[in-house]
Amino acid sequence: MTRVVFDCMVFLQAAARSSGPAAACLQAVRDGKIELVISAEILAEIRDVLTRPRTARKFPSLTVEAVDLFVQDIESLAVSVSDVPLAMVLERDPKDEPYLNLAIASSAAYLTTWDNDLLDLMSVDEFRQRFPVLTILEPPALLRALETKGVEAPEPEGPDFP
Repeated sequence: MTRVVFDCMVFLQAAARSSGPAAACLQAVRDGKIELVISAEILAEIRDVLTRPRTARKFPSLTVEAVDLFVQDIESLAVSVSDVPLAMVLERDPKDEPYLNLAIASSAAYLTTWDNDLLDLMSVDEFRQRFPVLTILEPPALLRALETKGVEAPEPEGPDFP
């Protein structure tokens, strides 16, 4: 099964809007097309961001109860990894490190994000050479990749996580 890590903004968009590319990415997880990988640190950030007053003002449907249900849904859909080792430091934006390191540790094929600090890594030769299995892309590009490859993507090499 093809593993994927979503960053917090993808989760926010999927929670706030039932349509759009982020929601379609989450639906691909529900449909069993990809395997979502999370960590406790990422779940905590999702809950924090989705319950911020500014988020609630912008997305009134994200009540505390709705966020609780969303986080429970994510927990039930995803494979959780504990003790994610530090494989790479991101000086540009250290807050992105948990997503990148989780993707690397879990041998994810994709890290899905809107964040340019992460997306720009795809143009860094050293990064591509160190982590040739990982592709960092935006949600619409993930959806296109899934259509192109179908649901039978190759198994990633590396450690298996229950």
